[in-house]
Amino acid sequence: MKKLILSTAIFFSCLSIQIVKAQLSVNINIGSQPEWGPVGYDHVDYYYIPDIDTYYDVPAHQYVYYNNNAWVHSRALPAKYKNYNLYNGYKVVVNEHTPWVHNDIIRTKYVGYKDHKSQVIIRDSHDVKYAKHWTNNSRKAVKAMKKERKNERKKDKH
Repeated sequence: MKKLILSTAIFFSCLSIQIVKAQLSVNINIGSQPEWGPVGYDHVDYYYIPDIDTYYDVPAHQYVYYNNNAWVHSRALPAKYKNYNLYNGYKVVVNEHTPWVHNDIIRTKYVGYKDHKSQVIIRDSHDVKYAKHWTNNSRKAVKAMKKERKNERKKDKH
């Protein structure tokens, strides 16, 4: 009887540890977001682009758009949007599974952002967390990181 109670107690202890681990999991995908994505998000599943009624799947690095009565997943935008400038268009962060399933709701909700151009993008950010995107100007990244460390030291002294 003692072995049964002890075995049960160990089983439930292991189970509760697994539950706690799952609750502490944090998903950050800053490095996988494209440089034309908006700043301020540590995790993004999809961007919805109201101008062209298209989604961008951040983890898969694919566009999702409606074509010939089906949702298409592609590494490139369709030919009709080949001249669309992703750096200028507004992107809405959508963190839900397969948002295009209820695209009518999303399109209606974000129609006001169509032709909206005032959004700071990762490429233009000076935040250190986006330093991985600064490959064109590594001096800028080093300078920003040094400045950040200096500010942190000042805070620690006070």
